[in-house]
Amino acid sequence: MTFAILFPGQGSQQVGMGADLFDKRPGLLGPSADDILGWSLRDVCLNGPEEELVRTDRLQPALYALSYALWDEISPRVQAPAATAGHSLGEYNALAAAGVFDFATGLQLVAARGRAMAVAATNEKSAMVAVLGIDDDAAQEAAGVRRSHGGRLWVANFNGPGQVVFAGGIHDLEWLTDHAADFGARRIVPLKVAGAFHSPFMEPAVAPLAEALELVDFGRPSMPVWTNLTGRPVDDHRAALLEQVVAPVRFTQTLAGMGDAGITNFLHVGPGSITATIAKRTVADSEVRHVSHLAGIDEVVAWIGSLVQ
Repeated sequence: MTFAILFPGQGSQQVGMGADLFDKRPGLLGPSADDILGWSLRDVCLNGPEEELVRTDRLQPALYALSYALWDEISPRVQAPAATAGHSLGEYNALAAAGVFDFATGLQLVAARGRAMAVAATNEKSAMVAVLGIDDDAAQEAAGVRRSHGGRLWVANFNGPGQVVFAGGIHDLEWLTDHAADFGARRIVPLKVAGAFHSPFMEPAVAPLAEALELVDFGRPSMPVWTNLTGRPVDDHRAALLEQVVAPVRFTQTLAGMGDAGITNFLHVGPGSITATIAKRTVADSEVRHVSHLAGIDEVVAWIGSLVQ
């Protein structure tokens, strides 16, 4: 049986993450990474404070670097995955895992992406909320109704059955809070993010990210990389990464498509376990594992080995 690897995006962080990886992989996560970033990756991850770690331009490279280092420890010990995907910035990890670019190149791209999105978020006050109990069609309807009356509200993330993230202006999200029950929602959870990511609010980030992407030679992936943009593998990953900044993360569709293709075993690699939770909720009869620390590697390696016995 085959398996897919999944990589997390923002929301998986906590101060102190990656201590074991920094100790074991100083060559990867030490001065060479800091030279690319212009700040201390280790210090931000281990010491924070939280308000520093959650900065968009800090958090995105931090999650990418730790997820990469963890998969780099696992990959020599297991069979090749059948596919890979990542949630939002995790797609850069998926491409690196598939050999489309190397660690340093991916870190440069994610750093450029984080900086561009951080700047875009300061242009206009905006935010995001998670809405529970609403289905995808109803979510699209709610956003459409608000826009039809001059509002600026979009679905930003499809995060599994009954969980959708909206992005919009402050008044648009206030409207959503007042009317969400009309569309079947049970609960609204404000998210601690800098702005309305994966929506047209991020349009100012497109040009600087395009400049960074144009400097990179993209190789052929060693396995299918399922993109957030379409919920399917694509041929032009450069274009997909660029459009992803202003388009919704179709993670529900990605996982459902993998399930339809016969992939029902998933391994979340990196801080937290969010993509594992989404996979379990989305793909019927799926078997899911997650690994966030070096201490968990032996267990997941044994699990992967059992899939081919």
